Amino acid sequence: MESIIYNQSGKETGSVKLPESVFGTKLNSDMVHEVLTSMRSNARANIAHTKSRSDVRGGGKKPWRQKGTGRARHGSSRSPIWRGGGITFGPTKEKDYKKKINKKVKAKALFMLLSAKLRDGEILFLDNLNIDDAKTKNAKAILENLSTVSGFEELRTKKKNTVYIYTAKKDSGVERSFNNFGNIATSPVSSMNPIDVVNYKYLIITNPEESITFLENKIKSKESGIQ
Repeated sequence: MESIIYNQSGKETGSVKLPESVFGTKLNSDMVHEVLTSMRSNARANIAHTKSRSDVRGGGKKPWRQKGTGRARHGSSRSPIWRGGGITFGPTKEKDYKKKINKKVKAKALFMLLSAKLRDGEILFLDNLNIDDAKTKNAKAILENLSTVSGFEELRTKKKNTVYIYTAKKDSGVERSFNNFGNIATSPVSSMNPIDVVNYKYLIITNPEESITFLENKIKSKESGIQ
């Protein structure tokens, strides 16, 4: 399995061999859904919080005597059935939404999504990404060049979550250059995860040989028990 490598001018410069273990993985939609749901749950911010009758201020005194008034018996004005009382079964910040994700399963889900994007022609391999002057106009010029590649014409559009650029290593110059684009994200390939891959239409992977080697070793380390 091979794919074409382009330069930042949009010209072909060669090809890269793609491992079947990463880019030839058969899609298991149930596994992918489980991983994505768990990751979103783990990222959930537990903000909503209501007070129970024990948390609400006041209500220490019995509203009226137990018998002889003709009214229903009540022990506290902080009861949930009273206005201003506690909330029954309301959300609390103590609730834990975190779910365990097996590392090997997470890596498999990532490879399934990468394989699906490769089949759909939504991954572009770039030999390198050099931006001498970290300016938005230079980044825009590179996008214009890459949009001439067949199948990647939409790189020049401003649709939300258009492209995610993965560099082999952290590159602050690339990050600054594309920082002003609301539809583009950048990060090193070590930060690649299923959520970002499924949220963005196109992926640009720079230094493909180094990046692919990192991804390939990701599943090997899980299989050998290395954390």
